[in-house]
Parts: sequence; C-alpha cells; structure tokens
Amino acid sequence: MRSYLRAPSLDDKFWRDPERVSRVAALTPSISDAQYYHWEELRHRTPPAGVEALDWWYALKLKRSMSARSYAELQGFGGRPLTVSMIAAMDAQLAQCDRQLAGEIAHQNVPLDAQTRDRYLSSALMEEAIHSSLFEGAVSTREIAKDMLREQRAPINQYERMIVNNHRAMLHLRELAKQPLTVEAVLNLHAILVDGTLKHPDQAGRIQSPSDERIVVWDQKSQSAVHTPPAADELPQRLERLIAFANGDDIEGDRYTHPVLRSILLHFQLAFDHPFADGNGRTARALFYWSMLRHGYWLAEFISISRLIYQRPDPYRRSFLHVESDPQDATYFVQQQLELIRGAIDELHGYVDRKRRELDAIRALVRRRDDLNNRQLALLDHALRHPDAAYTHGSHAASHRISIMAARNDLQALVAAKLLSQQKRSKKFVYRPVPKLEVKLKR
Repeated sequence: MRSYLRAPSLDDKFWRDPERVSRVAALTPSISDAQYYHWEELRHRTPPAGVEALDWWYALKLKRSMSARSYAELQGFGGRPLTVSMIAAMDAQLAQCDRQLAGEIAHQNVPLDAQTRDRYLSSALMEEAIHSSLFEGAVSTREIAKDMLREQRAPINQYERMIVNNHRAMLHLRELAKQPLTVEAVLNLHAILVDGTLKHPDQAGRIQSPSDERIVVWDQKSQSAVHTPPAADELPQRLERLIAFANGDDIEGDRYTHPVLRSILLHFQLAFDHPFADGNGRTARALFYWSMLRHGYWLAEFISISRLIYQRPDPYRRSFLHVESDPQDATYFVQQQLELIRGAIDELHGYVDRKRRELDAIRALVRRRDDLNNRQLALLDHALRHPDAAYTHGSHAASHRISIMAARNDLQALVAAKLLSQQKRSKKFVYRPVPKLEVKLKR
C-alpha cells in the first residue's frame, strides 16, 4: 500500500481564478457523485465531453461541499475537522442498518426466540474476535481458535492470547455500552485487548507520551510510511475530544448525526490518532461496537466486520489513505465501512438461515426422539459434520451460554442415549461422537 497523490482542494488558488470558478459552478449541477471517486482514481477516468479532468474534480468537490458536515471534535492534521458528505447511497445504507441491526432476525418471517438466537449467533461473536486478531497478525486457524474459545482452553502462545483478549473485550462491551464512555474506559479496553501480548507490558492501557518513540504505520511491500499519526503531545486532548463526540446527542442544535455514522467515525478517529504502542486497530473496532450497542443496535454484536476486512484488507487500508490525502474528507472511510456492514448483515442472515435449515434437517432425522433439547440437537448436528470432534462441559456451556451443570446434564443424557462416548482426560471429562452416529440417529 503506497501513499496517495494529494487531491487538489478548493483553496485560495482555485477561488482566485474567476474563469475557472464560473466554469466549474456551471458544471456542478450535472455532475454525478454516485461512486465518490478519489482524485487518484478520477484522474485516470474519462471526464464528461468537453470537460478537463481537473475541472471535473473541482465540480465534484464543490458539489460535495454543499452537503458536507463538519465535526469539530474529530480532527485530522493541523486542527482541520473531519467532514462527511451525505450522498444518497449512504442514506440508504444507514436506513438498512436501522431496519436490520436494531430489530429481530426472522426465519421465513418468524422471529427467532432468545434461546435459539443466542445458540445461532454465539459463533458470530467468536468470528469477530478471531478475525480482528488475524488481521493484526495473529497466526492460527479458525477451527483451532474456535475450539479454544469453546473449551475455554488457556492460550498457548501470544497469537492465541490476542484472540482470547478480543473475545473478552467483545463480552466486556455489553456492560460498557450501558454507560457513557470515559478516558479510563478506553484505556481499560485497550489493556484487555493487549493483555500479555506486548513486548513492554507497561504500555497496556497507556497512550504514548512525548518520550516514547511514536508509532508509524509502515507498509512492508513498499518499505514506506503510509501514515504518520499526530504528535504524542496532542494525544490527551484528542482523546478527550473523541470521548466528547462518542457521548454526544444524536441531535445537537439543528444537526442530526446518525448513530451508525457516529460509530464509524469513532473507529476512524482512534485508528487515525494511533494513540497506543500496539492494538490501535483492535481498540478502534471495539469502539465501533461499543457505540453501536450503546445506540441500541444489538445485532451489531453478531456481525463481524473484521472477518470481511481480513478477507479484503486493501479497500480498508485504502480508505484511510483517501481521507488523509483529500483532507479531511472522511466520506471515503464511511462509505467503505457501510459497504462492509451491509456485507456482514448479509452474512449474518445467511448464517442464520443455514443454521436453521441444518437444525430442521437434524430434527427430521431425530423426529422420533422427544427427549432431546435444542442444544443437544445442535451438538449432534455439529458432530455429524465433525465426527472427530471433542466436547467438554466448558465448551458446551460456552457455545450455548448455559451453566456448567446444565452442560453436564446435556452431555450425560447423550451418553445415556448412546450418541456420545465419555472419557476422562486428566481431571475433566471429554465427550466424542460414537462411531456411525448417523446410523444410530436413524434408528
């Protein structure tokens, strides 16, 4: 990832050219901004007939300025506030968030009950913890990481510790979202995320000071710095402003800030400021989730934006460069995040539908058994697809958010039904699917 060419701005030089201003002003009403191109992209495209590329760009900038909203609490370099231009596509995507992240998940127009919902969605919570860590350099497989979280196994290396920390932080956000954000809460959240993973443990829960070597975002491919964050002596004040923005009212004066937009901008600002020695991206994404939960988007907990970032990291990184090189238009980042959220919502609904179909299939398979509860059916479904799987009281309890006693009763009942085998390993029991489980279920 390389630095982007700095975009021309509507500065004094532009306004001192009356002929160009007149030409651009006449052009502006006819210009479409549906794709919201950056200058780096636009200059390689064919402009409208009879229009120079630079005039085309200026017309777009002028049109964007008409709908731009400025956020004084959030700043790029030189004290310049972030701006966001509210284009039609973004309004539609924000409305989708309102419809699909604050309501009920339904299967064939039937809302899922709380127990079923939690069973289906606990896996999604793990996905965010895993992929937020993988994106930041953790090395593990998805299945090993999930097994570790389900079994509540102690991490064996720094990478597994990162995943456990992310999962702890996601669970912590549920309580944190019930109260306004504070500086102490942000520092504590960072401490949770980096616990046991830093070369210098004293850096956990502490923003960098002027005596620290400032962290620079470095691109390994180009061997160049792609982002040099603000000076350390600015960080305390910048964090205070971020906290004030986080706790702000949706309607302030005559301006409305959509809660999802606020959440995305929090993500951007902390990542831009890069106040910590490590763990900035993880903390920034955690703040996004805090803000979403704070504003009643309860389903946000179960979508994994990090999974999609991990799969396609370049658009995410590029959006930061766009903002920085077209100061300080945060629309690029907002657009990219809204597209990610839309993708994550689609994945969530697809996941729920798939799990429901799987459960329907296993129910049909064991329809003659009325002695099995939904948790046991879900375990048997997993066991059919993973005949070498191992289950413990702890893993079953974590997967379904139940007590250890309830988990033990579930597993013991399946042993009694001769669907699981039981072995004692060290001081705990391990349960495995019996051979030819599917045949036994069909009886």
